[in-house]
Amino acid sequence: MQDDGFFNWLGGAIGNAIRALIDLLANVFGGLYWAVDDFVDGLSDALGISGSLFSLIVLIVGLIMLYKGLRAFLRGSLLGGVCRVLVGLLVLSWLIA
Repeated sequence: MQDDGFFNWLGGAIGNAIRALIDLLANVFGGLYWAVDDFVDGLSDALGISGSLFSLIVLIVGLIMLYKGLRAFLRGSLLGGVCRVLVGLLVLSWLIA
């Protein structure tokens, strides 16, 4: 039985192309995972917090509160800006200290 015909070659070529694509995507997403992991480790080490998901969510909430406070100041709302900035600082100081 001869199995080195055109369709055998075509199947092998398509299989090799699919394999190369899968290897490329695995390397890209694997590298992306390690980049995000290193970023979170560096961020948590610099801030002195744990790298848990809860800590990162609290950090994001605190930063959003500071951002909203600054936007309130720019809109001219002094009381709203002060309240939001104080809450944001309270959340961040609770997290970092």
